[in-house]
Amino acid sequence: MKAQSLKNAILQLAVQGKLVPQNPHDEPLNELLKKIKTEKAQLIKEKKIKAEKPLAPITDEEKPFDIPDSWEWVRLGEIGETNIGLTYKPSEVSNEGIPVLRSNNIQNGRICYDDLLRVNKSVSEKLMVQVGDVLICARNGSRKLVGKSAIIECNNMTFGAFMAIYRSICNPYIQLFINSMVFRLQLEGANTTTINQVTQDMLKNALCPLPPLAEQQRIVEKIEQLMPLVEQYDSYEKELSALETKFPQDLKKSVLQFAVQGKLVPQDDTDEPASELLKKIKAEKATLIKEKKIKAEKLLTRITDEEKPFDIPDSWEWARLDELCAYIQRGKSPKYSDVRKIPVIAQKCNQWEGFSIEKAKFIDPDSINGYVKERMLQDCDLMWNSTGIGTLGRMAMYETRLNPYGVAVADSHVTVIRPFGGFVLSVYLLKYFSSPFVQNVIEDKSEGSTKQKELSTSTIKNYIVPIPPLAEQQRIVEKVEQLLALCDVLADENKLKQYQLPKRLAKVIKFTPVETAEEHEHLIAARADEISPETRSKEQERLALLRKKR
Repeated sequence: MKAQSLKNAILQLAVQGKLVPQNPHDEPLNELLKKIKTEKAQLIKEKKIKAEKPLAPITDEEKPFDIPDSWEWVRLGEIGETNIGLTYKPSEVSNEGIPVLRSNNIQNGRICYDDLLRVNKSVSEKLMVQVGDVLICARNGSRKLVGKSAIIECNNMTFGAFMAIYRSICNPYIQLFINSMVFRLQLEGANTTTINQVTQDMLKNALCPLPPLAEQQRIVEKIEQLMPLVEQYDSYEKELSALETKFPQDLKKSVLQFAVQGKLVPQDDTDEPASELLKKIKAEKATLIKEKKIKAEKLLTRITDEEKPFDIPDSWEWARLDELCAYIQRGKSPKYSDVRKIPVIAQKCNQWEGFSIEKAKFIDPDSINGYVKERMLQDCDLMWNSTGIGTLGRMAMYETRLNPYGVAVADSHVTVIRPFGGFVLSVYLLKYFSSPFVQNVIEDKSEGSTKQKELSTSTIKNYIVPIPPLAEQQRIVEKVEQLLALCDVLADENKLKQYQLPKRLAKVIKFTPVETAEEHEHLIAARADEISPETRSKEQERLALLRKKR
């Protein structure tokens, strides 16, 4: 149960007479109603309040539920008085003068006096609040805020025109009633075409289940005991909700972390080791340089043990990114055009959810001749956001099938990374660069001011990458995508209800049996002298179950 639902349930029990026991020794309610009636008559006689038309009798059809015999249904106008607040001009607002209570001064069921507006004008006595008055938000653009209330604890203040006060000897109980769904449901029709509101007539005619005064006090005391517990429950609920929201994302990070450490899928001795891949890449690069299809690069520095952030399986190798790629280059600053022919991939096109052509602008078609062939994006190119705060380090993979224009280029804030696809899977590199090992330290690797961080091309080329055998790269990618899909299900409550999670997990993750039948049989034999016949019988039953499961 949500905290707000729990609070509503407690208030509902309170106003139904089910929260505290009735006491036959309490002064009967009719005595309280007589006193209220006498006091009202005196105030009318003294012209402190106006005489009003009698309120309509309460019919049985109006009563939403039964109440104890010692209670009565009353209209709020019978047991108290209400007023709408002060109207004032903007020119009358002043740093000095009378404080005006407004909607924003009601915070979490209490009056907050920190942000008080003041007016410099004469205010009639009936518009001055008294300690114990209930301040009610009577009009507001938000339906949710209409009816929020609090008990006033200070004198010498007035209240704004969108507010109302209710004054009665029963106010501590009445304020709880106003917070209940019983009152709230009576406000459901409280709106016009322009603004939600509680009118004076609505307040006066609202039905209230009223207990004797002594029982009112017991109800208020009980609520004061329970509400701190509800607030504590609410705090725990919010913490749990935050954890539930955060958990799928944390789980995704853990999946990626295990994947690039070689801990997500088993190694296969029949896979060609990564060392052979690197030799083939080196040979391929040498051929391309000889054919003048790519330029020879400066020799990369040897990877030291200090650079390696974690251990990897024996069949894996550490390599610098430039060793694995035919092309790594920052895009160019384009000359933009309204001609929708050749899109320019900018940072906003690269999202963790994938590459989005819809967010691209377009280059002037006449300027495309200034781009060499290598700058045209190719299928499975990685596009790494290399500048800016908030977008730095975000990566996506270019897919030609998502580009209806056929051709695209990158702008100067995006670095294009083109791996040797026959030896290194782009999607595997995408998983690695999405992992916490890279993303958690991305700003440490960047250069520039706090306002404009940048990943230089040299830094990107020198990134070290853990490389598994090609076949294992494929297994890792498949397993990661299966598990990340499950993480998305965990993050979506509606999907989670429809998803047979245990069965799906069992298909994705192979669980190792805790104990085999043979291991258990050996354990029974080893402890034969220690266990009783009864225990031995139970152990034999468990052994039979293990064999059956096998």
